[in-house]
Formats: sequence, C-alpha cells, structure tokens
Amino acid sequence: MTTRRFFIIFGLVGLFSGTAIMPASAQLAAPALRHGEGVRIAAALSNRDRPEADRAADANRKPAGLLAFAGVGRGMNVADIMPGQGYFTRIFSNLVGAGGHVWAVVPAARLAQNPRAADAVKAIAADASFGNVTALVQKLDALSFPKPLDLAWTSQNYHDVYYGAGPDAALALDKAVFASLRRGGTFMVVDHVANPGMTLDAVRKLHRIDPAIIRQQVEAAGFQFEGESKLLANPADSHTLTVFDPSIRGHTDQVVLKFRKP
Repeated sequence: MTTRRFFIIFGLVGLFSGTAIMPASAQLAAPALRHGEGVRIAAALSNRDRPEADRAADANRKPAGLLAFAGVGRGMNVADIMPGQGYFTRIFSNLVGAGGHVWAVVPAARLAQNPRAADAVKAIAADASFGNVTALVQKLDALSFPKPLDLAWTSQNYHDVYYGAGPDAALALDKAVFASLRRGGTFMVVDHVANPGMTLDAVRKLHRIDPAIIRQQVEAAGFQFEGESKLLANPADSHTLTVFDPSIRGHTDQVVLKFRKP
C-alpha cells in the first residue's frame, strides 16, 4: 500500500471513529461499523479508477457516511436509480465487489428527452474496471432486475419525479422499487430540502422537496421508515434559492431517508 493511499484510508476511517474530522451532527447519523467495514468503504473511495472530479466532490457529498448509514457491503445487489454521471455507481461498484452487482437505471423518459442521457453510465459499464455494472434504460414504474435487490438508491432525483411527472408517478416508482427489493431490502432517498407549504410552481423551480412528502409517498408504497441521517444537513440554507444558485450549489440542505421493505 502506498503512503498516499494509507493516509487517504486512515483519514476516511476517521470519519467513523468519532474524531473531530466528522461534525457532531454526522456522528449520530453513522451506525457502528462491523469489523473492517470502514476500511472497505475507504478503499472503495480511494480507488484510482474514480475520476478526479468525483474525488473533488467527496468533501461536499460525504459518501463515506452515507454508505455506512445505508449499510452497503460486499456482495450486495444495488440499483442506482437516475444515476446522472455515475458518481455513486462507481462507488457502489468498488464496494460490492465481484460478488455483487450494480444496475445503473436511466429513465426511458429521460432518454427520450436527451438521447445521450445514458452515455455516461454506459461508458462505466463498458470499462473493465467496473465489470460488475450494468446500464439499463427502463420506465420508472416498471423496474426489472435479474436478481432481487439488497439496496435501491436515488440521490437528488425524487423531486424531479414528484414535480415533473407528478405524485402518482413518484408513488409508482416507489411501488416498483418495493417489488424489486428482497424482503428486508433498503431504499435510500437523498434530496434537496424545501420548506413545507410552498406552492407547486415555486418548489418546482427550486428543484427541492419537503421531506415529509417523500416519507408519505414511500410509506404509502409499503415501506417502513428506518431513520434519517443529518449528514448532509445545512442550517444555513434558507430553502428559498434554487439548488443551482452559486451561493448554495453543492452545499444545499439535504435530507437522507432510509426505508426498509418488511
């Protein structure tokens, strides 16, 4: 192990040890890790196959704590739903290893709008370094996988479904995820926080969502609420600016919700 990689891993493991590296609010969000889990997460993040742009985003996106909270581990079958450029797809691939698999699901409706929407994750799937990744284009209300999932994950996307396609479409997505998970499987939703009671037009423009709406929708699909992490909370975010505003972009107040299929 190189000196550089040792210090990367050491520093990331420190995120789970209660040291000053992790804010007090985040310490409560991460569960106690099983032996070696912190090292495996750190190794997945320090993998040289991850682009520098992804590494640079880690400070704000805090993937180590999120992975621990979600319980991602070796051998798991994971769906990264609406994966964007594949930031989490690559991390999941490194962490689940050869015994697991990652399906990066691009919505068919998104591809109809932008024919190149799946190019990024298709390139990941074609890369030998990420041989356990498959890129899929599917309708979000008709998800289908070769194996029952251990984890379904969507980050910064739920608001687009709820306010773009409508509440019924979001509920249909939740039901499709429910059907795709094994019993006891986990559904993780991360999104930008909106103030309660905002008008439909206002909140749609901000690309945010009230966390209570997410929880109501997902529980209506049959899930049990497992908990919330404050790892991405930002009290300085007023929730009144679009998430693309330069003053808040990359630092929005985000909710991290964990649900389980009973």
